[in-house]
Amino acid sequence: MTQQPDGNQIHPEQQPEMPLIEHLLELRNRLLKMVLAVVICFAAIYPFANELYLWLSQPIRELLPVGQSMIATDVTSPFFAPLKLALVLSVFAAIPIILYQLWSFIAPGLYAHEKRLAFPLLFTSVILFYAGAAFAYYVVFPLVFGFFTAIGPEGIVELPDISSYLNFVLKMFFAFGVAFEIPIATVLLILTGATTPDDLAAKRPYVVVGCFIIGMLLTPPDIISQTLLAVPMWILFEFGILFGRLARREVASEDAEDFPGE
Repeated sequence: MTQQPDGNQIHPEQQPEMPLIEHLLELRNRLLKMVLAVVICFAAIYPFANELYLWLSQPIRELLPVGQSMIATDVTSPFFAPLKLALVLSVFAAIPIILYQLWSFIAPGLYAHEKRLAFPLLFTSVILFYAGAAFAYYVVFPLVFGFFTAIGPEGIVELPDISSYLNFVLKMFFAFGVAFEIPIATVLLILTGATTPDDLAAKRPYVVVGCFIIGMLLTPPDIISQTLLAVPMWILFEFGILFGRLARREVASEDAEDFPGE
C-alpha cells in the first residue's frame, strides 16, 4: 500500500503506470540531447581535424630528427586517424552537456542537501577529467616521448605511425582523466558510508602501492610515466580524504537540520 499526499492509501495494483512511461520518455529525450550535442561538436570540430592531429602529434614530432616525420602504414590511416580524433574530441567537448543531462534526469529524485552536493561533484569531475588530459599532454608526453626516442638502438630510424600514435595518446588521455577522478570516487565512498576518512587514512600505505601498480598497468613500461601517474593519484587521494571529511560534516549538519528530533 502507498499513501497519497492527502493521507488516503492506494493499492499497488491501482497505481497508474504513466509515471514510468514518462520517466522512460524523459530518459529518451535526455539521451537524444546527449547524442545531438556530440553530433554538433563533431560538425564543428571535423573541418579542423587535420590541424588538430598536427597539434596532438607535436610532442613527438618535435623530438624526431631533422628530415624525419610520421608515416601512415595503412592506406586509410590519413582519413580515419583524423576522423577518429575528431569523434573522440567531440565526446570530450560534449561531456559538460552529457553530465548536465544526466544531472537533470536524476535531480528530481534527490533531497535538497543531496542536490547541493551532487552538482559540485559533477562539475568537479568534469574539471578533473580535463585536468588529467591536460597533464598528460603538457607534462607526461614530452617526458615519455623524450625517453623513448633517447633509448632507441643506434641506426634505427624512428617513424611513428599516425594510427598507432593516436591510439597510444588516447589511452593515455583516458588513463590520466580517470585517475584524476580519484577525489570524486573517494568522496562518494565516504558519503555512501562504504568507508570513513579514518579508515582510508589508515590504508594509505596500501593505496600508495596500488597507485604504482595502476600506473604500471595503464602506462608504458617505463618508470617515468608510471611515477607521473602514480604520484598525482596519491596526492588526489589525499585531497579526496580531506574533502570527504568536509562533505560528511556538511551532510551531518543538513541531517540535523532536517531531522532535529533524531
